[in-house]
Amino acid sequence: MYHQDKRIRINRFITSPQVRLIDMHGTMLGVRPLAEAVAMAKGANLDLVEISPQANPPVCKVMDFNKFLYEKEKQDRENRKKQKAGSLKEIRLNPRIASHDLQTKIKHIEEFLKEHNKVRVTVVFRGRENQHKNLGEEILLSIRDNLSAVGVVEGKPQLMGNRMSIMLAPAHGGKPAAPAAGAPKPQAQPAPQPPQGA
Repeated sequence: MYHQDKRIRINRFITSPQVRLIDMHGTMLGVRPLAEAVAMAKGANLDLVEISPQANPPVCKVMDFNKFLYEKEKQDRENRKKQKAGSLKEIRLNPRIASHDLQTKIKHIEEFLKEHNKVRVTVVFRGRENQHKNLGEEILLSIRDNLSAVGVVEGKPQLMGNRMSIMLAPAHGGKPAAPAAGAPKPQAQPAPQPPQGA
């Protein structure tokens, strides 16, 4: 028996004549000849798996190899998730944003979500715009509706001073929304940020 992953050696494919043996109960048995270790694994209807090939002699454990692979693949998936789901992106808009520019911003947000990033979308009000905060809420709800296939909103729109924002998280298991016909592909560059202050 041998696995397609050539980095993991088991049973007779282990090359060292001696191994540091751990039995099926996790007990360290010390350095043993390879033939003895393989015989022990075979007698228990299990495999001898080389779990630390860099050690001298390599550390091997008597275990169910299929279960070992399942646990290893599960851990690899978790590690990949942690690597991907890292950063928080922010997109800033003003309430008078043109329709075409809004669609471009939505495409940027969609790309961020597909890369497993969270995105904070903030509408910044300046001067008289503060009297029309309903426009900001409409923009944020429009973004939420446009991206419902790839992102979910965490909580309601929040108003802090002259800013209104929502937080979008990647939708797990959701299929990415198909891009609109003829829509330009978004460029991988940060969205322009309006100047601060009233």
